[in-house]
Amino acid sequence: MQDLFDSGRIVDLILLFMAVEGVLLVLAKSRTGVGLSLRGAVSVLMPGLGLLLALRAALAGQDWTIVALFLFASLVAHIADLRLRMSTSSDPQREP
Repeated sequence: MQDLFDSGRIVDLILLFMAVEGVLLVLAKSRTGVGLSLRGAVSVLMPGLGLLLALRAALAGQDWTIVALFLFASLVAHIADLRLRMSTSSDPQREP
C-alpha cells in the first residue's frame, strides 16, 4: 500500500473514480434530466484533475515546475468554471 503513495499511483486510482463519476453524471442527465451536461461535468472536474496531477507529480518527485504548472492549470480551470457558473446563474433555464 505504501508503494501506491510513494509512486503517486494512488492518484491514478482516484482519477479513475473521477472519470467514472463524470460518466455517471452525464448519463444521469441524459436518462433522468438530473445531473450535469458534458460541459458541466468537465467544468466541475477539471480543477480537481489539475490538483490531483500536481499531487501525483509531487509524490513521484517531479521537478517543482511541473507541480506548479499543474497547480496553475487547476487555477485556470477553476476560474473558467466560476465564470461559466456566474454567466449561467442569471438565466435559470441554462445549466452549465
